Amino acid sequence: MKKGFSLPVWVTASAKSAVKKLLCHKFEDYEYIKIPDKKSPIKVKIHSTGLLNDKSQALAITFVDSGLDLDLTQNLEIWTIASLIKLNKSNNSSYKSIDIIPGEGVGVHYKTAKICISNFALTMLEINLLNLIPNGFQLRLQIILPKGEFLAERTSNKAFGIVDGLSIIGTTAETHISSSPEQLDSTKAYLDEVVLNNPNNNVVFVIGENGLDLVRSLNLPFPVIKVGNWIGPLLLYAATKNLKKILIIGYHGKLIKLAGGIFNTHNHLADARIEILVYQAIKQKTPLCIIDKFSESKTVEEALHIIEMYDLPFANNLWNAIANQIELRSLEYLKRYLDSDLIIGTALFDKSRKIRWIGSNGRCMLSDISSLKS
Repeated sequence: MKKGFSLPVWVTASAKSAVKKLLCHKFEDYEYIKIPDKKSPIKVKIHSTGLLNDKSQALAITFVDSGLDLDLTQNLEIWTIASLIKLNKSNNSSYKSIDIIPGEGVGVHYKTAKICISNFALTMLEINLLNLIPNGFQLRLQIILPKGEFLAERTSNKAFGIVDGLSIIGTTAETHISSSPEQLDSTKAYLDEVVLNNPNNNVVFVIGENGLDLVRSLNLPFPVIKVGNWIGPLLLYAATKNLKKILIIGYHGKLIKLAGGIFNTHNHLADARIEILVYQAIKQKTPLCIIDKFSESKTVEEALHIIEMYDLPFANNLWNAIANQIELRSLEYLKRYLDSDLIIGTALFDKSRKIRWIGSNGRCMLSDISSLKS
């Protein structure tokens, strides 16, 4: 299986090399990086290091090798500038040991201007750097992605309120392409484990890191499986395992593809999101002037804004109808290949990571979940 290391690993390696340079360690063109819950560290290549500002700062540079041909971050250049800040005795306990500053090309949350970085990435930095920080000092890290702002234009960052660059996200050290057959096999193997240890025979499928982050915050009582783009084949596989119910949770701009019968959602294979939205809008008797604007929209998020400005209740009715259509098309997809009693529900979240539109089956499932938790 073709794989490499995720962005948090390369950021951590760059940071560790910069800190060691600042502490006058001999430069080596690699760093050993500890991974949470893994016994053995991994070896990560470092491009270069150097001292700045009268040796008060150190810069280290790495280039991402994700191992994935279609990965946006493949060969991405990372700069990390490290400096040590002397703490006063009076304020020693009030400061974080590591202060992370988003530099050029690093994504920040629109409302707070805080860096967009996953908990996994923060943990990686802590377990690899804390033991290097001298007593009485705070480590300040400035992360710079020279091409980050340009590359972010090819992502859905802005739809989630992330601006100015790429997010430093990721929940694992290794990368796996979400549309590769190997990734499908890996997810099937994980589904086998879930079925074996799940007497309720109910699971949640999530699409993407944003979906996974949302679902974790909900504390659902059922196993959660990140399915990547292989939704159709995994629904079929789940049906053969006699699962009773699957709740699919994902970003509305992604899951709308299922309403059009597209069950591998990778953008390199098929898109048609605006076309699907226009068709569904016609079925819901949306005014022609709004449909015309839909057809000219560059993104589904832009189209959503258009109809919400026109009539918010009507917009919600349209998207709830789309959620119902996803459930219907998913069932039709299954019946094309086998007979199954599997019930599929859908819940769609918006750019604020809030679940807003739910299909009929999904509403029943979430209601059952609420009663289980109470």
